[in-house]
Amino acid sequence: MSWLPVPAQRLALTLIAIMALTTPSAITLWVSTPTADDIQQRVLDTTKTHRVVLLNEDEVPLLLGQAVVATEDERFYAHHGIDTIGLGRAFLYDVTHYCLCQGGSTITEQLVKDVYLNGSNEGYNKIVDVVMALKVERVIGKKRIMADYLSVITTGLNRYGVSGAACVYFHQSLGNLTIGQYALLAGVTQAPSLYDPTVNPDLAALRRSGVLAVMVSDKFITRDQAASANAEPVVAPGPTPATCTS
Repeated sequence: MSWLPVPAQRLALTLIAIMALTTPSAITLWVSTPTADDIQQRVLDTTKTHRVVLLNEDEVPLLLGQAVVATEDERFYAHHGIDTIGLGRAFLYDVTHYCLCQGGSTITEQLVKDVYLNGSNEGYNKIVDVVMALKVERVIGKKRIMADYLSVITTGLNRYGVSGAACVYFHQSLGNLTIGQYALLAGVTQAPSLYDPTVNPDLAALRRSGVLAVMVSDKFITRDQAASANAEPVVAPGPTPATCTS
């Protein structure tokens, strides 16, 4: 490395030292964490616990998947469980704030959090979350991950899964929703108690608007479609129909 400038040599040596120190720990983590072979059974058990529908891969509406990717994990279809760019941002935040508290979680990591880590990926669990996300993506594909995630995510105050939320909020099955309704479902998961449209309709509308703006930016929908979606009621009027299922 003598041909490198001195600052670059120092950086390279530092990176080598970090790798030398962290590699044994990484191997230990990989060996000591579950294999992820039971991921589908864990998801099924979670849906049974919450009494919600386990979606098939072909039951995830295209617009809903696009809304979720746009707002939560824009590189979902390119990474292998972890988003190194998002993880880098989170690492810098944690270093400067002396904590393990920043986000950067992918959809896969959020699924892992729900079915392996009892809903918490803070502190040491964040490290386990990363390892398990890599393992999960070796077992199941992106479409299955998306379907599993949307089946078990929190979609409101004490409410789980997008199918049940579609019934309660819009009195419709998941496959019959509008752009605005898909955007709301994608947005409410960021802070379910806060954005629950039956509790805080104004905040839910603002969140929906933010999701629609990102979908326009990513060219999933047009500006005119977003404007029409923003004009929709936040929830359907009247009580939830008795025929609605979770």
